[in-house]
Amino acid sequence: MSDLRDRRKLPYVEVTAATLKWYGCATMFFYSLSMTVVQNGLLHVNQFSNTQLREMWVADPDLMVLSSWAAVFQLLGGLAIPVFAFLLVEGFIHTQNYRAYLLRMVGFALLSEIPFDFAMSGKLFDWTSQNMLFTLSIGLVMLYGLRLFAAGKSVKLLIVAAGVLWSVLMKAQFGLCMVLLIAVYYLLKDHKAKLWISGTISLMYVTGPVSNFVLKRYNHQRGSQPNKYLFYLLYPLHLLILGVITHCITS
Repeated sequence: MSDLRDRRKLPYVEVTAATLKWYGCATMFFYSLSMTVVQNGLLHVNQFSNTQLREMWVADPDLMVLSSWAAVFQLLGGLAIPVFAFLLVEGFIHTQNYRAYLLRMVGFALLSEIPFDFAMSGKLFDWTSQNMLFTLSIGLVMLYGLRLFAAGKSVKLLIVAAGVLWSVLMKAQFGLCMVLLIAVYYLLKDHKAKLWISGTISLMYVTGPVSNFVLKRYNHQRGSQPNKYLFYLLYPLHLLILGVITHCITS
């Protein structure tokens, strides 16, 4: 009987930081695919009102199928948000050069903005939203403030509120959810309630709490990683490719 129970137990799989990065990149790709090729390219959601879209879906079953795929891809994308927030905190804690880390993040945020605007709206410049790397940059500034004022709880609350407000005013992608998650992963790093609170916050994107099961397997090892700039470059590169595909479909 004990042998049977042992066989039924799932193996305990550990994940490294490199694994988390690939996991985050893969799931984020699905979110971008939904927002660009499927929604803007095939469904043209940016050209119709919600009422018109519903009428079109009822009249055309193929459009309904496409909209279902768009929803599935967005749900997969929600898995990436807690992972990137968690990795930012880990990077902040272990970095030996905060200034270089911040400048690298801001630099790639600026580099990614035109591909992001082109992919999401078809324009080279669109001020209605900013890409996710700006959100992570705000998170890094917030973390520095939290470390600087480590003793004051009320000051910490103000710093987190300022980070959230900054991301909302800037219209940074995933701003509210991601900044709150960054604060939770840092301030409650060794607290048992960390995953429960972060799971509740990441419900904003429905599937986000599922990634906590992956984060629980993190073994605090870097793992086998390629050049550190690869993961930064993958973000604007995948947006540029999806933007070009969407443009070809709609033109």
